[in-house]
Amino acid sequence: MVKVKKERRESEGPEDGEQAEGQTWEEKTKYLCAIAKPLATKKLTKRLFKTIKKACKQKNYVRKGVREVQKFIRKGDKGIVVIAGDVSPIDVISHIPVMCEDKGIPYCYVPSKEDLGSACGSKRQTCMVLIKTHEDYTDSFDECKSGIQELPKSY
Repeated sequence: MVKVKKERRESEGPEDGEQAEGQTWEEKTKYLCAIAKPLATKKLTKRLFKTIKKACKQKNYVRKGVREVQKFIRKGDKGIVVIAGDVSPIDVISHIPVMCEDKGIPYCYVPSKEDLGSACGSKRQTCMVLIKTHEDYTDSFDECKSGIQELPKSY
């Protein structure tokens, strides 16, 4: 039996770690919603995605999706909330920043929900992620948290 290497079609998305052709940082930021502030810098976004990948290896340290993140924020979980900036309609995520500010949880926006989903190890898009701290990735978690707190807040 001969193994045939499967060729990817153009209609299939990019594999993990590679960007789609024509999808630069500037092009991704064109599709942000009006409330996507504070937006993480390019460097901070990469660091956040690496932290999310490390957190996904640990069980129950990443919460994905609007309903799950909202539920655990209300229960009192602490961590970092990362929200996709290209969510449409905005009403889906508009209440989460207010909840985070009330509970004292740092949050920021990243340009793409596709990239956020792939950082979680999923082929599906994800609107938001709650990352909880763990001793395996404490250093990168603390760097991300301090980077988010340094971002300018706009009210």
